[in-house]
Amino acid sequence: MTRGGTVYLVDDDPGVLKALTRLLRASGREVLAFTSPEAFLEQHDPAAPGCLVLDVAMPGRSGPEFHRDLAASGVDRAVVFITGYGDIPTSVRAMKDGAVDFLSKPFDDSQFLAAIEAAIERDQLSRRTRGERRVVEQKVASLTLRERQVLEHVVAGQLNKHIAADLGTVEKTVKVHRGRIMRKMGASSLVELVRMADLAGVRPAPAQPRAA
Repeated sequence: MTRGGTVYLVDDDPGVLKALTRLLRASGREVLAFTSPEAFLEQHDPAAPGCLVLDVAMPGRSGPEFHRDLAASGVDRAVVFITGYGDIPTSVRAMKDGAVDFLSKPFDDSQFLAAIEAAIERDQLSRRTRGERRVVEQKVASLTLRERQVLEHVVAGQLNKHIAADLGTVEKTVKVHRGRIMRKMGASSLVELVRMADLAGVRPAPAQPRAA
């Protein structure tokens, strides 16, 4: 039985591709193997769940360079690096760029499969987060201009009376707006509302000076 998520393998060594493909398929993973980043791009579907295994040293663009180019193009793909020439600076840079793991050849089958499992889990989490963000962004877009302003003050932790003063209205009106915001956002608590606003990129209103 095939498990969820496709593992994309990119390595210029056909022997490595063959061995890893056999290992992954034996573990129940769907695999697509490529000998170059260019060949991978021809068949890659960013919308398909899964992860990418990249060799570090390849002709032309290196694995880390290709990973950065992929991220810059807007493709968020969980990556596991493999290399026969590992060095600490390269591995540190790869992890800072968001790699799930960095494995030096030869590595144990169990070590490799564990890295793949972690990458698939990260991909699943990332997709759930992106899906949730889209939903929340649509809810924020449904707010009126005044409701959006009130929301920005609410997430800044301001009291209703301070929000009213900053917006030139009365506290009762702010309470009405807050109630509408909670309903439109589908938030059951202030904590949930703040989390949703943060997910949608709503920035808190700047603090205003208060009289002593």
